[in-house]
Amino acid sequence: MRALRPLVIILAAVVAAAAVAGAVLWVRRPTEVPAAGIPLTLAQDRAARISNLKYDARFRVPARRDERVRGTIAARFSLRDAKAPLAFDFAQAANHVLAVRANQRAVEPTIANGHIVIPSRHLAAGENVVEIEFIAGDEALNRSDDFLYSLFVPARASLTLPVFDQPDLKARWTFALMIPVEWTAVSNGREVSRAPADDPAFHEIAFAETPPLPTYLAAFAAGRFTVETASRDGREFRMFHRENDAAKVARNIGAIFDLHARAISWLEEYTGIPYPWGKFDIVGIPSFQFGGMEHAGAIFYNASGLLLDEAATKNQLLGRAAVISHETAHMWFGDLVTMRWFNDVWMKEVFANFMAAKIANPSFPEVNHELRFLYQHYPSAYDMDRTEGTNPIRQDLANLNEAGTLYGPIIYQKAPIVMRQLELLLGPDAFREGLREYLKNHAFGNATWPDLVKVLDARTPEDLVAWSHAWVDEPGRPTIETGLEVQDGRISRLSFRQRDPRGRGLLWPQKLRVLVATRTEIRAFEVMLEGAEVTIPDAAGMPAPIWVLPVGGGLGYGLFTLDQTTLDYLVASLHEIRDPLTRGAATVALGEAMMEGQVRPDSVMQTLLTALPRESDELNVQQMLDYAQTLFWRFTPADDRAAMAEPLEKVLRSGLDRATSTSTKAAWFSALRSTATTPATVAWLERVWRRDEKIPGLPQAEADESDLALELAVRDVPAAEEILQTQLNRFQNPDRKARFAFAMPALSRDAAVRERFFESLKDVSNRRREAWVLLGVRYLHHPLRAAASKKLVVPALSLVREIQQTGDIFFPGRWAVATLNGYQSIQTAADVRAFIDRLPPDYPPRLKWVLLSAADPLFRAARQQ
Repeated sequence: MRALRPLVIILAAVVAAAAVAGAVLWVRRPTEVPAAGIPLTLAQDRAARISNLKYDARFRVPARRDERVRGTIAARFSLRDAKAPLAFDFAQAANHVLAVRANQRAVEPTIANGHIVIPSRHLAAGENVVEIEFIAGDEALNRSDDFLYSLFVPARASLTLPVFDQPDLKARWTFALMIPVEWTAVSNGREVSRAPADDPAFHEIAFAETPPLPTYLAAFAAGRFTVETASRDGREFRMFHRENDAAKVARNIGAIFDLHARAISWLEEYTGIPYPWGKFDIVGIPSFQFGGMEHAGAIFYNASGLLLDEAATKNQLLGRAAVISHETAHMWFGDLVTMRWFNDVWMKEVFANFMAAKIANPSFPEVNHELRFLYQHYPSAYDMDRTEGTNPIRQDLANLNEAGTLYGPIIYQKAPIVMRQLELLLGPDAFREGLREYLKNHAFGNATWPDLVKVLDARTPEDLVAWSHAWVDEPGRPTIETGLEVQDGRISRLSFRQRDPRGRGLLWPQKLRVLVATRTEIRAFEVMLEGAEVTIPDAAGMPAPIWVLPVGGGLGYGLFTLDQTTLDYLVASLHEIRDPLTRGAATVALGEAMMEGQVRPDSVMQTLLTALPRESDELNVQQMLDYAQTLFWRFTPADDRAAMAEPLEKVLRSGLDRATSTSTKAAWFSALRSTATTPATVAWLERVWRRDEKIPGLPQAEADESDLALELAVRDVPAAEEILQTQLNRFQNPDRKARFAFAMPALSRDAAVRERFFESLKDVSNRRREAWVLLGVRYLHHPLRAAASKKLVVPALSLVREIQQTGDIFFPGRWAVATLNGYQSIQTAADVRAFIDRLPPDYPPRLKWVLLSAADPLFRAARQQ
C-alpha cells in the first residue's frame, strides 16, 4: 500500500498534542473553521472553487475487526481561488490524521469540527495534490469478523476517509485494498490487479478509475464472499454473496441475473443512453441496512431480499423485482445525473421507484400492475401524509448532517404517485422526451428539480411551477369530499370538492377516475380536478348509486370523504365489487376512513373476515391480511382480543388450507403466525416448529423456523427458552445465527434480562448492526409485552437524536416505529405526547416529524378506544 510515512514523524507531536484537546481539536487556531457537518455555505464555496477532482484511495484492512483500518488518499484537483483555506471533511478525532502533504510539502493543518483545513499558503491556483494518511473511522465501514462493506450515503464518507463530502463535487475514484489472502473484494471500478503484499498474510486488489462519482456512491466491500458469474445479452454479471445453502443460491441466481439484465435493457431503450458504468456487480450483504444501495457498478443489496426461500410469496417475488429495478434505474437517475444538493435527493428516489414499476411489469405478465402500484405506494404514503409529522417532498437543507432525516415514505411512496400524475398531465411521450433531454444535458454532472421542471414545462401548456408548489414544495394531502344529491331516485348532482386541511388554501390539480355503480351498471368518468370543485354533469339522471368511488383506477390521492351510502356498502359488501383493482382501491379508501374515525375498527375487521375467504387476487389477499393484523394488534383493545382471536384464526387457517400455491399459502401462514393467540393454534404452531407436523405445500426454511421460534417465545410458551436455544443450534448459516443470538435476550421470559438488553443499546457500539437491533426492539415492545415494557418507551424515544447522529439514514424512524408499534393505550399515548411536547427548542424539527409520524397510529388507536 502506498503510504506517506515520512510525514508521520513530522506531525506526530502536533497530532498527539491535538488529541489532548478534547472533542473539538485543532493544531492552530484558524481564521475560519467550518461548522460541524457539511454546511450549505461550505459546499457552495468548494463547488465554486474546485474542479477536475480525482481521488486515489488505498486501505489496509486487517482480519481482526478490533484492529484499525489504515488508509491514504491522494486528492488531485484544480483550484480556482487559492487565497482562502480549503477544508476536507473527516469526522474523526485529530489522532486519526497521521500525515498531510499538499503539493509535495508537509502541512500542519487545522483539525476542527470534523474538518481538516489546509492553509492557503500550501495551495496554488490551478492544479493541486493533497495527500493524507489516516486511520479510518469504523462507523461507515460496517465491519464483521470476516467481511466489511462501506456505506457512505448521505454524507458518511467523511466518517471513513478525508474527502469533500458533498454530491456536487464528483470525482474519478481509484481504490486499492490490502486485505487478508482468504478474502476477495469488489468496488465501483473493475478489478485490474491482484498481487501479493509485503506481508504474506495479505494481498492487494486494485480497481480501475471510475467515471465521475459523488462521495456517497463510492463503495467497496471485502471479505469471505462466494462469487457467481453469468452472461446476459453479452454483458458479464457477478454476484458476491455469503449464503452457504447451495440449493437456495441455485434456485435464485438465474432470476437475479435475468431481472438485472431486463432492467438494463429497458432503461437503455427508455432513456436512449447506454449503461454508463462498464461492469455490473451485485453484492448480497447479510442484514444490510437498506433493501439496496445503488453504488455505480456495484449495487449492494440485503441478501435476504434477493435469495428468497422456496415458500416466497408473490409480494416477495414482486418486491425482489422492484428493488432490482429500482437500484438499476439509479444507474441513470442519481448516478449518471446526481442532485446538486440533498434537498433534491427525492428526485433520484422518485425516478428509481417510478421506473421500477414500469420495468417490473413485463417480468410478471400475470400480475395486475396497477393494483401492485396502488399497494406499493398509497398505504405507506398515507401512513405518513396523514400525520402531524408529514413533510414536503422537497425540503430545505442547511447542513448535510441532517440529510438522513429527509428520507422516508414521502420520498419513496408519495413522490412516485405525484410523478405518475405529472406523466398523465404531459402524456407519456412528452414526459419521456423531457427526461431524455434532462439526462443528456447533465450526464456525469448535477442538476436540480427546477432544471427538470424547466425542461418539462416547455412541453405542456400547464403551469408546472404552480403544480409543483402544491405537490412538491408543501406538505400534506387534500381532503376531497363527495357531493352526492339524489332526487326521485336519480342523481341530480355529483361533485367533488377539495380543501386544504391545513388552511393554506392550496389546490392539488390531479386526474381522477370516478366510478359510479348502480344496480345494473358501473360507469367511469374521467375528471380533472383543477379548482376547488368539479361537477360531473354526465352523471345527472343516473339511477341512485349503490356506491361512488372517486379512486377508480387507483389514481386519486388524498383523504377521500365518501358519502354515507358508499361507506355503508363497503363495510357490508366490499367483497361484491368484481374488479380486483377497484376492490383494492376501495379497501384502501375504507382503511383511511377507519383511520380518520369515520368507520369503527371492529366493523372494518368484520368486513375483512367476510371478504378474505372470497378474495381470489393474491395482492388483495396480502393487503387485507396486513390490515387485519394491524386491526388485531393496534386497534382491538387488549381485553377484546380474546373474543376476536378465534374467528380471525378460523379464517386464516381456512385460507391456509384452501390456498393452492406455495406463495399464497405463505401469505396466509405468515398472518396466522403473527396473530395466533388461542392455545390450540399456538400449540399447533409449536408442533410445526418441532417438525412434528407439516403444512402440505408449504416447506419451512431456516428463516421460517427462526421467525416461528421468535413468535412462540414472545407468547411465553412453557418451552420458550428451550425453543430459542434449539433454534440457535439449528442454524447452518453463521450470519443468520449471529442475528438470532443477538436478539435472544429481547425474547427472554425474564423482564430483567429484557431490560438489560435495552440498556445495552444505549452504547452505540451495540447498535452497529441495525437490522439486528430492530429485530430485538420489535419483540421487546411486542403487544404481548406492552404491559411490562411500556416504561421503556420514553427512554427509547430519548435516544432518537443520538441514533440520528450515529446511525444510518432509516435507523431513527425505524427505531421509533419498532418502539411504538406494540402500544395502543391511552396512557402510553399521553406519555408519548408529553415527551414530544417537552422537546427542547433546539431539537431538530425534522427529527420531531419522525417522532410524530411514528406515534400517529398510537395516537389514533388511543382516541378510538
